[in-house]
Formats: sequence, structure tokens, C-alpha cells
Amino acid sequence: MHIADMLIHIHPELDAGARTDVTRKLESFAGVDCAEFNRHAHPHALIVKYDPDAIEGMQILNMVRQYDARAAMVGL
Repeated sequence: MHIADMLIHIHPELDAGARTDVTRKLESFAGVDCAEFNRHAHPHALIVKYDPDAIEGMQILNMVRQYDARAAMVGL
């Protein structure tokens, strides 16, 4: 198993309920190890750790875009 990190920029005003929903949804996918926001320092930054052999980054991004249509991957 390989682990990759993805940083996704989310609109900072996305409400707390939607943030919880998006992280729970992502963590329910096979291949996603964890998804979390740094709510205090960077409320717009969603970090996802996943196995690229099990799920593609674009699948993750497209799921996040159900909550924020303008969500975008940020290069690390």
C-alpha cells in the first residue's frame, strides 16, 4: 500500500456541518486513510491521506466538489 497526501482548498466559509460531512464521506471510501481540516490555522485547507492504488485523486476532488463546487487541488 502506498500513501499519498492531497491538499484541497475549500472556501473558508463552508459551515462546520458541511466540513464534518465531507470528512466523514471521504473517510468512508476504500483507499482513504484520513481526511481532516486544520480548523484554527487554515480553515480552507483539507488534507487527505489516501492510497493512489485504490482511489484516484480526481475521484476525491470530485466528491469534495459536491460540497464546494470551486474546491481545487493544491500542489505540495
